[in-house]
Amino acid sequence: MRGALGRLPHWTATLTWKAAAFITVMCCGLAALLGVLVHVQVTDQTVGEARGRALDRLGQATLAYEAGGRLPFRAGIDLSGLPAQLRELAREGYRGTMVGTGDPRPTMWAAGPADGGRTLAVQVDYAQGAHTIAGLDRAILWSSALAIGATLFVGAFAVTRVTRRLQGTAQVARRISAGDLDARVDDPRTKDPTRPQDEVAAVAGALDTMASTLQGKLLSEQRFTADVAHELRTPLTGLHAAAELLPPGRPTELVRDRVAALRTLTEDLLEISRLDTKRERLELGTERLAPLAERVVRASGTGTEVRVVRDARVETDRRRLERVLGNLVANAHRHGRGPVVLTVDGPRVTVRDHGDGYPDYLLAHGPQRFRTESGGKGHGLGLTIALGQSEVLGARLEFANAPDGGAVAALALPGRVGNATDGLEG
Repeated sequence: MRGALGRLPHWTATLTWKAAAFITVMCCGLAALLGVLVHVQVTDQTVGEARGRALDRLGQATLAYEAGGRLPFRAGIDLSGLPAQLRELAREGYRGTMVGTGDPRPTMWAAGPADGGRTLAVQVDYAQGAHTIAGLDRAILWSSALAIGATLFVGAFAVTRVTRRLQGTAQVARRISAGDLDARVDDPRTKDPTRPQDEVAAVAGALDTMASTLQGKLLSEQRFTADVAHELRTPLTGLHAAAELLPPGRPTELVRDRVAALRTLTEDLLEISRLDTKRERLELGTERLAPLAERVVRASGTGTEVRVVRDARVETDRRRLERVLGNLVANAHRHGRGPVVLTVDGPRVTVRDHGDGYPDYLLAHGPQRFRTESGGKGHGLGLTIALGQSEVLGARLEFANAPDGGAVAALALPGRVGNATDGLEG
């Protein structure tokens, strides 16, 4: 049974169809209950009236029989067709009534004892009563069907209006989770206090309030990050100049290394703040991927191996693309193990190391700023910046782990692509 339910179409799980099924079941149950009550009430009344007439006729027939007179129409002694149960009841000295089952027309029988163990019986036409009950049953069925259909239509219409509003709220929630903090439900009921506020309007209002609060906090965080990074640049410039005046030695090297690391972090924070504003502008140009990748590797000084399966010309922003590849190469050496291989295959560039691979949280949710695992390992801002710059380029950056070990970052460039030896193709 569970397997059969698992194969049901997806629309059966929607609120509209669940509500429609519930309304249908309740209407059918209510119609059946009312139909049974009406049927029993009318049947008892109709049968009771027929029994009363039959007993009156039996009383008249008894008086005529005892007086030796002529029996009424459809009355007699030991009539054929009298139900056996009623015949036995009369022989025992009792009077009773019963609807005949073998008669061509519906008949109400009444019987009582007569002399010599015989049975005095009368027949009363019951066709009109049976016809009334049958017509009532048909009317109950048709009226129940019409009532169920009308109720289902009205109920489905009302539920659909509610579910449409819920679907709109869910769609806005998905847009917010995808990063569109400007998305709002804007339910009219939340803006007009004179209108009744139902539960859907309350959810929509809460979602809009949450999005506004989240957007305000995020903007404050972005402004704070940008302000801090800007304020740090001036003292860091002076600190760097002072470090250059220190005499040669191991302490001087340590100071210069830390100052350089702090300057890099400051520049990364500035870049993150610019990416968060989503106001970056591309400076497009035609670039060959293989020479560009080789320049990035030489500038990194890491000894990364470059493999060119198929070179290509792409229309892209050279500075941003170099930033993405440089961060991927630096991250592979910093957090993975060699050999690190950068492969160019047409418009697709991959960077692979042979370390422990990316952590599970990164594969599931992407790079996260300053995320640190329990062992103290993290990925800083490098991959976050690479992902942000790739989005500006319109490229797709994916992270995966190789089956035989190691992390793999794959960058798929969009737009117009051509062979490296030809002009740019459309």
